[in-house]
Amino acid sequence: MTKVRIGLLFGGRSGEHEVSICSAQAIAKALSTPPNTEKYEVLPIYIQKDGIWQPPDIAHQVLASGTPLEANGEGNLWQFPPQVADVEVWFPILHGPNGEDGTIQGLLTLMQVPCVGSGVLGSAMAMDKIAMKQVFDQVGLAQVKHKGLSRAQVWSNPCVFPKLCDQIEETLGYPCFVKPANLGSSVGIAKVRSRSELETALDSAASYDRRIIVEAGVVAREVECAVLGNDNPKASVVGEISYTSDFYDYETKYTEGRATLSIPAPLPDSVSRQIQEMALQAFAAVDAAGLSRVDFFYVEATGEVLINEVNTLPGFTATSMYPQLWAATGVPFPQLVDQLIELAQERQT
Repeated sequence: MTKVRIGLLFGGRSGEHEVSICSAQAIAKALSTPPNTEKYEVLPIYIQKDGIWQPPDIAHQVLASGTPLEANGEGNLWQFPPQVADVEVWFPILHGPNGEDGTIQGLLTLMQVPCVGSGVLGSAMAMDKIAMKQVFDQVGLAQVKHKGLSRAQVWSNPCVFPKLCDQIEETLGYPCFVKPANLGSSVGIAKVRSRSELETALDSAASYDRRIIVEAGVVAREVECAVLGNDNPKASVVGEISYTSDFYDYETKYTEGRATLSIPAPLPDSVSRQIQEMALQAFAAVDAAGLSRVDFFYVEATGEVLINEVNTLPGFTATSMYPQLWAATGVPFPQLVDQLIELAQERQT
């Protein structure tokens, strides 16, 4: 049987470059596990932090070491390694901007080769927290109160800025969360409890992104559900994240021992079913495909389930929530990777 050549695309130009390498290592290992090794040939392609694409021999070195290459300014940003022409299915595992926001998906679509995960629309919509929440409102998914802002509102008119802060205090109150709309993995997010903290957080978020979202704080348990499929997706068991830090920030998320995953989450069956149903509804609402992790708040005091966000390219290491949720649902890591490739091929036909 002729093996299908999988273009494992990793690295990238976001702040999650190192996480992408870890995810790619786990996927490469899964593709080298029988029976996948009999079906697939891995062609890793590494994107440096400066955007230069590196061929499989260098990509293999990065996967083996787990260490990013230092950008040296050499190479042509618009010249792809010749092995790109041999790829039969792309498996992009690029987290954050320039990876899961529709940009790389558009490029791979132009190559007319199947691609694991969501397309341009689903990726872009799920990446932009303002657009995503507007879609959630449209389909009637309950969520926390929020307000979308632009960098211009924060920076351009000093006279308007105090009124903007007044509005946030009146409609959302404290504590609230200030977030860049288009960054992943809690980058640039701040929890604020006062006017001075709010002003500082808005200024910081505006330095990261043109679009900013402010969300009301809520006392709730943080739970997640994984989705797998295309037109007829399935939802995994529900998992829960617990931690001792003030909120689930970047350091907590990626420092070993800072957070605990409970799979399945100790929830009433009715709540778990509601979360699964809402996860599938959100997946369809943003036009996601292949895979997504959908995050929720469960307000135990009132029984409310509030959707937080859809992540179309979640962390994919062996210890990440997405593959662990599917392992607990009966789909082990190598089989999960195989199914994602088959879903990419199915969607292309």
